[in-house]
Amino acid sequence: MGKTAFIFPGQGSQYVGMARDIYDNSVEAREMLKTAEEAIGVSLSHIMFNGPEESLKQTDITQLAIFVHSVILSSLIRTLQPEMVAGHSLGEYSALVSAGSIQFYDAVKLVHTRGRAMLQAGIEQPGTMAAVVGLLPDKLEQICSEASSKGIVQCANFNSPGQIVISGSVEGVKAAMEISKREGAKLVKELVVSGAFHSPLMASAKDALQIKLDVTPFYDARIPVYTNVTAQPVTDKHLIKNFLFEQLSKPVRWEETILNMINDGADTFYEIGPGKVLQGLVKRINPDAQIFGIDKFSDVERFL
Repeated sequence: MGKTAFIFPGQGSQYVGMARDIYDNSVEAREMLKTAEEAIGVSLSHIMFNGPEESLKQTDITQLAIFVHSVILSSLIRTLQPEMVAGHSLGEYSALVSAGSIQFYDAVKLVHTRGRAMLQAGIEQPGTMAAVVGLLPDKLEQICSEASSKGIVQCANFNSPGQIVISGSVEGVKAAMEISKREGAKLVKELVVSGAFHSPLMASAKDALQIKLDVTPFYDARIPVYTNVTAQPVTDKHLIKNFLFEQLSKPVRWEETILNMINDGADTFYEIGPGKVLQGLVKRINPDAQIFGIDKFSDVERFL
């Protein structure tokens, strides 16, 4: 019998109306949203339910909305328990709450700090990101190295076979995009983002996050958490805290993470949170893996 894994989405999975049906059908969901809003002093539920989309797409709001939505879902699931967890970028915080390494209230404040710090870093050190499809990781890393003479650029997300996101200064990313096209990439597309996430341009965000990490209680995880930085399982609270710090400027090794989870026995994955982004990535990484989404209250009802 294979193992069950929960995976949690990151930025880009938000949508106007998210978690509304869960809120309407669950007292626990309403209490958790109230707790989150009291922790940060933001009327988060109003923006999640009603938008406008421009407000929901602000990095500091987006991260909170996806995190809260995901953690509420995982808290409501009673009859299905994971044996390992992982999260894509921001989703790692949702995974850590699910694994008992951070308490929800503390994690809300931590995610709030992270989102604001990343937004500010994007203002102070403007940058961009681009998706590149159809090149091998080694080739794209070589291209980034070549393009770095124009400005900072590195691989930021190794999402699935042939799908990699690069991040850095506008000049560096543009140069890497041009070289990628010449080298035969099937698709090269600049992304609409507020900063160069998972690149050295997030240095000031790391500093702000470190201050908050230092005063946030962490606990050893009850089950293995596969981290973005190493793609390896970890339960030690000190390592977990350090990886959250490093994560802001290091690549998300998502393809490697999923393959390692499968090698360690996972055969059924549940994406817990808004959207279907990770379901698509898992299918591309291993078509034989079973993958389901839990986003709406109707998805949760089977496991109450």
